[in-house]
Amino acid sequence: MQATANPESEYGGNYDNVVNVADAGADTSGSQSINPVLEDVRADNTLLVFPEGRYYMDEQFRFTGFDQFGMVGDGATLVPANYHDFAGPQFRLFRLGVSYSPGGDLLFEGFDVDQTASDTGIRVIEANVSQHLEVRDITIDGEHDSGTWGPGMFAITDPNGHGTIERFRAPDGGLHADQTPNAGNIWRGPIGIEANTNVGELEFIDCELGGFPDNGIYAISEEGTVVVEGGRFANSNGANVRIGGQDSVIRDVSVVVDRTRSYDNSQRAVRLENADDIHVDNVDITITSPQSTSHAIAVMNTCRSSRIEETSVEISGDEVNHGVVVSPEAGDTHIVNSEIVHEAAGGYPLWIRDSTKDDRVLVELTEISGEAGVTNAGFQDGIRCGRDNCRFSHVSVDQPGRDGVDRNGLVVTADETTVYQGTFRASQYPYVDQGNGNVFRNAHAESDNSSREGVRLYPDIDGPELRVNTIVNGIDDLGATNVTDWQNST
Repeated sequence: MQATANPESEYGGNYDNVVNVADAGADTSGSQSINPVLEDVRADNTLLVFPEGRYYMDEQFRFTGFDQFGMVGDGATLVPANYHDFAGPQFRLFRLGVSYSPGGDLLFEGFDVDQTASDTGIRVIEANVSQHLEVRDITIDGEHDSGTWGPGMFAITDPNGHGTIERFRAPDGGLHADQTPNAGNIWRGPIGIEANTNVGELEFIDCELGGFPDNGIYAISEEGTVVVEGGRFANSNGANVRIGGQDSVIRDVSVVVDRTRSYDNSQRAVRLENADDIHVDNVDITITSPQSTSHAIAVMNTCRSSRIEETSVEISGDEVNHGVVVSPEAGDTHIVNSEIVHEAAGGYPLWIRDSTKDDRVLVELTEISGEAGVTNAGFQDGIRCGRDNCRFSHVSVDQPGRDGVDRNGLVVTADETTVYQGTFRASQYPYVDQGNGNVFRNAHAESDNSSREGVRLYPDIDGPELRVNTIVNGIDDLGATNVTDWQNST
């Protein structure tokens, strides 16, 4: 915990009243509940200061409709009662504002939360605030093992409001509900951070979440804006960073999937949905415990436009898994200055799924490499493109395959796609055209197999154009019509 130097001097001037809860009678040894004292001292325009000590809580503290309220710890540790001893709703320590009666301005800062005892996982703070929210330096120690709601829920209820959640950390994650005393009462179990009713702007800065059974950070309201900047997210089921909203951003974030539990069935690193103009910028994704549905980045059908930039993806392991997957109904998608190293058993590093939409997927200045594959059973392409009107510019694909496995470089099954100034190498065919009117120009295509052609054209496709390329061993034309073969060298 990063303690506030002197909460009263730093923040006290912003409030009509400042209350030291220990002076007001709160036990600091962790042996007696502080809830009665909190109920006595709570008031609007009040700052509650928690000096160094351990503060035991055995029921929810609820305060709504306030204009301004603050709670700041200075070396303070909150100790929740276990699931069986917690009175009333067994879901939260602090419920500050509700959707129909939000707070106006809320400060919540500087608390460790000791959940190391059995059955003590609980939502630390649930906050609905209209104008200004600040949550900082909250560290939760111990696995969330009670099966109740996850540690944080935040919402800005006014479109003009703003919230900052900084250094909110729950690195130990949580257990599936079926392994807890709340089994049967909640689906899957806790979410790390939830913000699905937000309509304002919420920033999550340098947060950390371990593996939760029902998403890590989950903030998909399309009415607000979410910024996730910095931090580390690991091993959650569903998705580790699941974001929507208008002009939302995921920036300078690290996502790791290196552990899969028996109940984890999809551990996507990043999932984009319910969004216009969402950005993924300088994100590092490492997946060493893959599953076939645990894509590194999933651009969902409800993502109307997105940009993925300067992002690194590394995938390895003994199962099939995909890298960046663009769903059939997703809108314009721009992937630029990024790198995918794919060394799983199989899968597509970049999969633009079959679609009737012609919203463009534009891929530029991007490198795809890695020795993938332990089987020849499908999912053998570096890039699989099934959408019309896509463009690949200055893209490098190197798919040598592992232990003799056949891999293709770029396979286009759609129409009117342009490939410009790329380098394509693969153990099977570097470039495969299965569509109509596709253009391949100013590129280099070379198979690792010295007897294979650099390009394969499928039968019955119409109008492929190959211009000013280096195509080692030439073109394997299986019966295409109206082929343009102009100034290509072999």
